[in-house]
Amino acid sequence: MPQLVTDPDRAGTAGGALGLAGSSPATGVTQAAAAREVRRGVIAVGGGKGGIGKTLLAANLGVHLAQHGHRVVLIDADLGGANLHTCLGVKPPGTTLSDFVTRKVEKLHDVVSPTPVHNLGLVSGALDVLGAANPKYTQKLRILREVAALDVDVVVIDLGGGTGFNILDFFLIADHGILTVVPEPTSIENAYRFIKAAYYRRLKTAELAWNLRPLVEEAMNERSSQGLKTPADLIAFVERRDPEGGAKLREELTRFSLKLVVNQTRTPEEERLGCGISDACRKYFGIQMSFLGTIPYDDSVWQSVRRRRPVLLEAPDSKASRAVIQIAEALGFTS
Repeated sequence: MPQLVTDPDRAGTAGGALGLAGSSPATGVTQAAAAREVRRGVIAVGGGKGGIGKTLLAANLGVHLAQHGHRVVLIDADLGGANLHTCLGVKPPGTTLSDFVTRKVEKLHDVVSPTPVHNLGLVSGALDVLGAANPKYTQKLRILREVAALDVDVVVIDLGGGTGFNILDFFLIADHGILTVVPEPTSIENAYRFIKAAYYRRLKTAELAWNLRPLVEEAMNERSSQGLKTPADLIAFVERRDPEGGAKLREELTRFSLKLVVNQTRTPEEERLGCGISDACRKYFGIQMSFLGTIPYDDSVWQSVRRRRPVLLEAPDSKASRAVIQIAEALGFTS
């Protein structure tokens, strides 16, 4: 199991990595600025709905990175339906994120359980405390502060589906936020909603300084009479009223980058879907999105799930396994 320590100095800035509104009263530094001080190596895998392969990707990325000598911790942040331990073939650990949330355990590294893979540890999700699925603001700060303090090379966070604030906050802490979709209309539509929600959540760290709260909240309102459907619409709306504020929002937009993986592709057309989504994000949203690759539909995946083993261990030469390896290479962690 990876050796984990807590670095109080580093942990002190990690709360800003949440994408939450506010600033430090003592320094006036926004949480977004504090987020940039967090050490590298956090990967978050999210998506607009459940059942699209987030856990598959997170688990197998963790396995592959650990196999290549990285000290890795997987965190099951699907606080309402944790199942990452099952995918790894691990029995429900004696201590979980529930124990950390309820302060039965003070340090997150004390919740890390070993896995069958050398260098790979697991923080199992909340299994027995309903309140853990919706942690309070201070609890969430504490979780993410401790995530940033883990003394490992890479942290991989498996998120729940949807666009709830807790999910977005975990996503926005990451150095690499990976959006996962499947080639279905509902998944693609939910992906666009996730992108929009994540950007607006990110703005919560900046808009207070620019006094843009009313404009941002208007844009986030689905019933807005202004017709602000995308981040690009918001920027144009603000620029007409506050050119300086609009310029700052545009600068923030250029810094907001996403990564995309399309799972369960079966045809060449579906394999090209990722490029289409990335192009649409740049054209209509003004958001830079890197297309990392596809994971083809592969019987080896569901067979490995039944055996409770990551596909990289169960079928290392399968199409799905090779695709995960290529995604890890595209992230720049292995070659």
